[in-house]
This record gives sequence, C-alpha cells and structure tokens, in this order.
Amino acid sequence: MLLSWTSKYKERGIQKKNVHFGYTENLHGPHVAAAYFILKLNGGFRYCGHSDWFRADKMNWDFLNYKDSPLEEIDLSYTVINCQGLENFEGHQRSLRTLSLRGCPAVDDWFLSRLHIFQDSLQELDISHCPKITIGGLAALRNLKGLQRLDVSSLPGISNPGLVVILLEEMLPNCHVTASGYEFDSPSNEKEGQREEMQKSRQPPDAFVNGPQQH
Repeated sequence: MLLSWTSKYKERGIQKKNVHFGYTENLHGPHVAAAYFILKLNGGFRYCGHSDWFRADKMNWDFLNYKDSPLEEIDLSYTVINCQGLENFEGHQRSLRTLSLRGCPAVDDWFLSRLHIFQDSLQELDISHCPKITIGGLAALRNLKGLQRLDVSSLPGISNPGLVVILLEEMLPNCHVTASGYEFDSPSNEKEGQREEMQKSRQPPDAFVNGPQQH
C-alpha cells in the first residue's frame, strides 16, 4: 500500500514537471518557453546561431533575450522528461540538430515514437542508458531520415543488441550507430539459429514495422 502510494506520488511529480509552459509561451514566445522548460528540468541548451550554452546549474536569465532564436542543441540527460513534456517543443523547434536523452528514466517507446516532430532537422540523438526503451521504440526512429549519429548504448530493455544494431543500420543507412555496454557474441560462437534469425532480419520483425504496441 505504501509503495503504491509512493509510486503514484512520484508519477504525479514527474507529470507536474512536464506540463506545457503555455503561460511563458504567451509572454515570451515558443523558443523562450521551450528554453525555460529545459532549465526547469535541470537540462541545458544552445540557441541556433549562438555559441553559448545555458544550463540550470549556472542559471543565466539572459536566455529571455532570444525570443526569435530556435534551439539547435538540447541536453536533457538524466532528467525526468517524458512524452507529455515534448509538447513544449512541438511545432516550433524545426532547427534542432542535437538531442541528448542519456539516462532518462521516463523516456520510453512512446516517447521515441513522437520524435518525428524533429524529423526534418535532427542529426544526433543519444538515448543510451534509458531503462524503458525496447526494440519497438527503436523502430520509430525510422522517421528520422537525417540522423547521422545514434547512441543506443546500455539499454537494458534490448535482449539481442547485435541484431538490433544490424537492423538499425539497415533502417538508417546514413547513420553511425554506437552501441557499447553489451556482450556481443563473436561470429565463431554464433548458433545456427541466430544466423537464421539474422538472415530473416532483412525483412524487419513486426516491432520494426508496426512500432510500439499500446497497452
């Protein structure tokens, strides 16, 4: 009973931190609102056309002066960003080039399915160390055709990382995939069944065709 209450309280806190900053958007515009949302989550960002980074640990209110500048790089590593929080970027951040979600506990398959809002600009994506990501969520990354670098290291929800990397490289042929933190079987130790499975992977499995299934 206590654990259930604690879990619900924690979930409520995460949802509260991921609300849409509509009031800030009305006052200062969508770019400043998105920037403020990032800082409130203890993240960091860089505006397009500017070299300086703004970070929560070195709070600088000068970010309010860039209402006409979209975001080019966002670092939300180890924050509680979730699917709901993406509303703060939707429809306005068309210049986002780099997004780091490393170690985010609430980033899941449905979160990845909504990254299509950045499909025209995103080049680098780090989703390493995210505990809720599965092969179904990785399938949704096929929409990010301009992706050049993808880090899928140390994802505990991936059971066959070697096969997954092969499928990702086929799905995103112009993207360099980084996948460390796994124990890969050497070709000499592969079982015949796994070889057959990898041959069949030329036609992606259901998860890679249909994306994550809703529960």
